[in-house]
Amino acid sequence: MSPGNNRFYLIIRYRWLIIIASVLVTVILAMGMQYLAFNPDSRVFFSEQNPQLVAMEELENTFVKNENIYIAVQPETGDVFNRKTLGIINELTEACWQIPFSNRVDSITNFQHMDVQGDDLSVDDLVTDAASLSENDIRDIRRIVLNEHALVHHLVNPAATMAGININLLKPGKSLDEVPATVAYVKDMLAHFKNKYPGYQFYLTGSVPFDQAFSQVSQDDSATLVPLMYLIIILGVGLLLRSFSASFVTLVVIGMSTVVAMGAMGYYGTMITSPTAVAPVIIMTLSIADSVHILSTMFAEMRLGLDKHAAIVESLRINLKPVFITSLTTAIGFLSMNSSDVPPFRELGNVVAVGVLAAFIFSVVLLPAIIAVLPVRVKKGGLYRQAMRDRLAIFVINYRKPLLIGSSIVMFFLMLGIFRIELNDNFIEYLDESYQIRRDTEHIASEQLTGLDIIEYSINSGKSNGITTPGYLAGLDRLGQWFEQQPDVMTVATFADIMKRLNRNMNGDDPAYYKPPESAELAAQYLLLYEMSLPYGLDLNNRIDIDKSKTRMTVIMKRTSAKQLRELDERARQWMQQNLPPEMYSYGSGLSVVFAHISKRNIETMLTGLTAALVLISLILILALGSIKYGLISLVPNLFPAFLAFGLWGYLESQVGLAVAVVAAISLGVVVDDTVHFLTKYLRALKEKNMTPEDAVKYSFNTVGTAIVITSVTLAAGFAVLAFSGFYVNFSMGVLTVIAIIFALLTDLLFLPPLLITTDRSSETGQA
Repeated sequence: MSPGNNRFYLIIRYRWLIIIASVLVTVILAMGMQYLAFNPDSRVFFSEQNPQLVAMEELENTFVKNENIYIAVQPETGDVFNRKTLGIINELTEACWQIPFSNRVDSITNFQHMDVQGDDLSVDDLVTDAASLSENDIRDIRRIVLNEHALVHHLVNPAATMAGININLLKPGKSLDEVPATVAYVKDMLAHFKNKYPGYQFYLTGSVPFDQAFSQVSQDDSATLVPLMYLIIILGVGLLLRSFSASFVTLVVIGMSTVVAMGAMGYYGTMITSPTAVAPVIIMTLSIADSVHILSTMFAEMRLGLDKHAAIVESLRINLKPVFITSLTTAIGFLSMNSSDVPPFRELGNVVAVGVLAAFIFSVVLLPAIIAVLPVRVKKGGLYRQAMRDRLAIFVINYRKPLLIGSSIVMFFLMLGIFRIELNDNFIEYLDESYQIRRDTEHIASEQLTGLDIIEYSINSGKSNGITTPGYLAGLDRLGQWFEQQPDVMTVATFADIMKRLNRNMNGDDPAYYKPPESAELAAQYLLLYEMSLPYGLDLNNRIDIDKSKTRMTVIMKRTSAKQLRELDERARQWMQQNLPPEMYSYGSGLSVVFAHISKRNIETMLTGLTAALVLISLILILALGSIKYGLISLVPNLFPAFLAFGLWGYLESQVGLAVAVVAAISLGVVVDDTVHFLTKYLRALKEKNMTPEDAVKYSFNTVGTAIVITSVTLAAGFAVLAFSGFYVNFSMGVLTVIAIIFALLTDLLFLPPLLITTDRSSETGQA
């Protein structure tokens, strides 16, 4: 008996000590799960180095942070300009001031309407007592609202069938309960209004409700996907291995691996987000492979006549090296996600890597200890499976040239689909249609009440009190008009609009004066009068900075793609460079802009990590296989599945977003498993058994073919569970990874064996 085998027998000898120690370690680490919490902030997707985030935070620090709740009101029939509807809007506007952390509420009823009597300027709510309005009053209100540039496509739609209320919040950021408590308050408030006014529909959207929705989808995924994955594992492993003891020990290994990883995540202080919520599903999926390879080899050895303990030792001897290599390369693939520009993906990569390494340790130490204790029955009915493996091996060997050429042609044309892919992220579509907030948001957009995307600019005058100079106002006005002429722009709000309205009002409402004042002194006087007339909470702090050197411009867009948003911002900056003074040049910011750039930035930042992972994995395979030739050959079935998956996706969907770079990292780590196991068995047949390449391929099919199919099916089923996620990034990540796994299986069974035979037959010895 070799010294290595003696070490494996120690596991069986001290099996109870190993079981008790493993349980204790798991319990200690599991206690870290008490520190896990759901993070409701959608900004967790952005790193501190993200330039678009830096621009957005600079704008928010200059003016006011844009965290809002938006409520839409729609009567079942007619428009909003009647006493009852205006009264409801007015009542709801007043109620919104009671929302926790609200610091500004805007609606058509509290719109600050200017009235000039001689030299006196008065500013007041447009609607104060809706019940006392006359028909003439209502007609005047309708005319004012629908002709007001700041209201249409922002707080009322052009058809006047829907009105909105925008509530801006200033959260202290001291507790994770701020968002859920605020959204819960708003939903209760709207439920009250729905009961009180049954003939009206109320819709809810805004950045704060979306934050809560992202937190909710994380909780939903944790509550539904993990139990679903356990069910799949129980059924899948039970049917494939046909052993209660094997199914039980597999569940123990994946369960403890998941608990260890999530507990470590809790101790480290990482919070659960939409991407990291699916970490348990991924860990459970990946943990199965090690157990299946060890158990399937053990059963095979027992069928050959070895007793259970001897079969366990032989299985560990055969599988320790490939299981270690696959676990290491999988961990490296996930650790490469640390180069991602998206912090939750970095966290997902780290926690999964911990889980994978824990699964390796439990698989080679705890699993043998438990299986040594449990009763194991081995059925002798393996002849049918062996016949199937033999037929497949003979088919591959006999038709190796057509398979090699045909596979190469198919893969080439499939990979051409990559050029059809367009990077596109849509913040709204991150949630599927099962979530009410997405349905509400899309309904609001379809009614043209307001847009789904917003681009904001901080326009600098270059000096204190410079925003009232004629040159600055004229340039700002031209920029606003340029934006309004662009496709997919619904409305633009600029400080120049306020000054144009003031100039017209101060000149007897003469339309000819709807332009910026012609002198800085006059503009400054108008602005001072206006600011002094505004009530508390409705001032201009959200539009101009303290020393009046900058103003905020807001561009509200229709439903657009990330590419269109990036292109519009680029065109705008080119226009500013050519038509405005240098100090007025500005980058677009806002959540929509940051999300529009995030997939592109994520790919760019992850290229370094993916390249490093590829090089490291290649070196590991070369060293492990003891051959540069076989190490390089292994790259083909390891790299191509991701390219093939993206190529097929390009033909079917054409658009992919945040998941694209993550899938590349995942597939790079995951698909190595089958290749390593097939190659190690192939080389073992060549070196230890002196077989020909054809016989070595047949040997590999017989020894590892079933395990490769089982692990691939299990991996595919595990990642397919992510298709049930309400978070589109997880959905697309799951579907793309399933496609990559299927292509990896086909490549390992139909392309790799012909490639090995052809390569080895070209040498004189036929061996590595």
